[in-house]
Amino acid sequence: MSQKSLFDKVSIKTSRLTATSYSTSFSFGIRCLEKNLRNPIYSIYGFVRFADEIVDTFHDYDKQALLQRFKEDTWKAIEEKISLNPILNSFQAAVHDHNIERGLIEQFLYSMEMDLVKSHYTNDQFEEYILGSAEVVGLMCLRVFTSGNDHLYQHLKPSAMKLGSAFQKINFLRDIREDYKGLGRTYFPELEIEKFDDINKKKIEESIAEDFHDGYLGIKQLPRGARLGVYIAYVYYKTLFRKIRKLPSCKVLESRIRVPNRYKLAILGYSFLKHQFNLI
Repeated sequence: MSQKSLFDKVSIKTSRLTATSYSTSFSFGIRCLEKNLRNPIYSIYGFVRFADEIVDTFHDYDKQALLQRFKEDTWKAIEEKISLNPILNSFQAAVHDHNIERGLIEQFLYSMEMDLVKSHYTNDQFEEYILGSAEVVGLMCLRVFTSGNDHLYQHLKPSAMKLGSAFQKINFLRDIREDYKGLGRTYFPELEIEKFDDINKKKIEESIAEDFHDGYLGIKQLPRGARLGVYIAYVYYKTLFRKIRKLPSCKVLESRIRVPNRYKLAILGYSFLKHQFNLI
């Protein structure tokens, strides 16, 4: 093994550690992908997670400067095909190996910049934020899942965007209290948190349900090696969504809704059986 290959291996391990440390649900899904698909998805997750941490977590630091440096290092890593930042080193490899478009990366980073300056969103701004923070991430992953088949990628592109949108909107709904009290953000357009009620909640849920429906149609058409992993993430978010829908708006504002780990294991078993019998 060459020394560069060893460094690349360490970089992938760093991306994998990032995923397992930050998200058990996504980690379950990634581990159920076909083996050759796992590393690039870990790499995409690590890249997205680090950018998100800058804007959401590092309150005692200059977030704008950190994000600008992260952006510059990202483009340099892609241009030079190496980075001493192991997360960016593994990400640039995924970008080159799977022809991930520069425009997708630019759109994602723009949404991260929006988090530094926006606290309330118009409908157009909300749609642009969803595009960059979730839909293009789904498209990065779709590039991996379709393994160079551009016809299949273009065919599944709308469904992948809708699934990413559904996941993100559920995150917003789950975290609505924390985003407002901790970060001063209200993502849903024209929503005043003090007036968040069951009517507003139902309207948001109807939008999520539509996205889920369209996203599921795409999951069924994914190559078999990718289908189970994505379906596990879908079932996890569907379970979380059902829990949220059963609660009145006041309860959603009181605490963060979670899916216990024992249910996550049940989701894994349920999804595996459906996959084995071609019932997805």
